[in-house]
Amino acid sequence: MTAGRHWRCALPLLGWLLLAGCQQGMAPVAFHAEGRPQKLGDWHVVEVHDGKLQLNAGVVPYDLNTPLFTDYAHKLRTIWMPAGTSAKYNPTDTLDFPVGTVISKTFYYPRAADGKVGEVLRNDDYSRDFAGQGLDLAHVHLVETRILVHRKDGWAAIPYVWNEAQTEATLARTGAVLPMTLVADQPAAGMPAREDFNYVVPDESQCASCHAQDWVSRKIHPIGPKARHLNKDYHYAEGSANQLEHLVKLGYLGGLPAAADIPRDADWKDPRAPLDARARAYLDINCGHCHNGNGAANTTGLTLDYATPEDRHLGICKPPTAAGQGTGDHFFDIVPGQPDESILPYRLSSTEPGVMMPELGRSTVHREGVALIKAWIAAQPGSCVAIH
Repeated sequence: MTAGRHWRCALPLLGWLLLAGCQQGMAPVAFHAEGRPQKLGDWHVVEVHDGKLQLNAGVVPYDLNTPLFTDYAHKLRTIWMPAGTSAKYNPTDTLDFPVGTVISKTFYYPRAADGKVGEVLRNDDYSRDFAGQGLDLAHVHLVETRILVHRKDGWAAIPYVWNEAQTEATLARTGAVLPMTLVADQPAAGMPAREDFNYVVPDESQCASCHAQDWVSRKIHPIGPKARHLNKDYHYAEGSANQLEHLVKLGYLGGLPAAADIPRDADWKDPRAPLDARARAYLDINCGHCHNGNGAANTTGLTLDYATPEDRHLGICKPPTAAGQGTGDHFFDIVPGQPDESILPYRLSSTEPGVMMPELGRSTVHREGVALIKAWIAAQPGSCVAIH
């Protein structure tokens, strides 16, 4: 194990995420160079104290411009690195993190007002999730925390599931299926007031299948911490700051170029951003880790990462590589101007095995995301010639 460096406390605005190790006397973050600890608490990255999920000293929260969709779950993402180490900037791929890095992602939901077991709120409002010392467990329900740890032989993905008492999370190597009900915080047109679903915690092999962005080497890597996803402001105690610049200030990142030279993904929900940029950012984070030139879905000929030009590789007038129920009897992945004739939104709108895309990571339909992709396709000029 390696103890973390000494950090002063930092309290982000809106009561977000006190680095509670400064107050609670938490043991230093532990880097486990091998094995799979049975308890999440063995890592000392996040721990429950005084009814709140708190971050240890030196554990840095971060956010993404456009996040991956997981059944409307809220997420708390963190990075920790051993003393004297730092990540290296990469303009296109995941930051080059040192051995010893521990990345965590905690999935949780706002609690429903009636407090029934398994009922959680569906909303995008994070402001009520946090109290002065972390995630307020009186208002949120913890589901799982996934650990990505960088060891000498590469990254390892280790899932943990929280107990009903919300006191500890236990190793879940084979995953878990958790029946839940989404309750609309504020009912909206086209959205169900209640939706029963099975929240699926992926097993270790499923974690690896998504995180192996290069299907040749099969080596896994973090998906989110790329410069284009992290290039945004975050509210810290001393004020708002760019996340990448903040990591440099903390000694966690080196080689950062001038701000104008750093790529940035759009926020998929920002109506001020161009429709094309929002849709491409959504496809990049949700689909691009498999649908890229080296990914698990490279044999489909459909590449959806940010670097793909707007041509047949992006699906425009591209016929599917295999027929079957996954096509919905449509001829092309994307038909310009005709989302209802396009395979891509058809698969995003499904929860049927063999049809739905992405294959893993969701049991519900992200209706807002589908609406975005349909609007993007509807705005595209041109037409396709059907092949019979």
